[in-house]
Amino acid sequence: MATKKEISGYIKLQIKGGQANPAPPVGPALGQRGINIMEFCKAFNDKTKSLAGKPVPVEITVYKDKKFDFRIKSPPASFFIREAAKLKSGSKEPGRNIVASITKKQAEDIAKQKMNDLNAIDLKQAVKIIAGSARSMGIEVKE
Repeated sequence: MATKKEISGYIKLQIKGGQANPAPPVGPALGQRGINIMEFCKAFNDKTKSLAGKPVPVEITVYKDKKFDFRIKSPPASFFIREAAKLKSGSKEPGRNIVASITKKQAEDIAKQKMNDLNAIDLKQAVKIIAGSARSMGIEVKE
């Protein structure tokens, strides 16, 4: 019977795909938990080659014996929305001034990419979540 590893904690970070390195914020966050930093960086960079340069949220589970597992999530919705609207950042005054718009189709594509991380039953709900994120960035979703 396999013994269940004791978890000592979780670390949540957002690192650009394929670019994890021992410099802050990665090094200190892992170092204080006693994790082998280079081992993590190598494994993370291998798994995220396809997402190079995109911000990738990662959830690291740290075990008592200093071993770790990590789960990679898809880049934040705001990243995809900015990409679709071809913007560097959202509105400085969301709700007051609209800086761009994306189509319903683009919102659907983003929802499909984010589906695993969204708390939605179906695509229709996921699109509503994405549209809400866009609205809060001062970007409208057009039919």
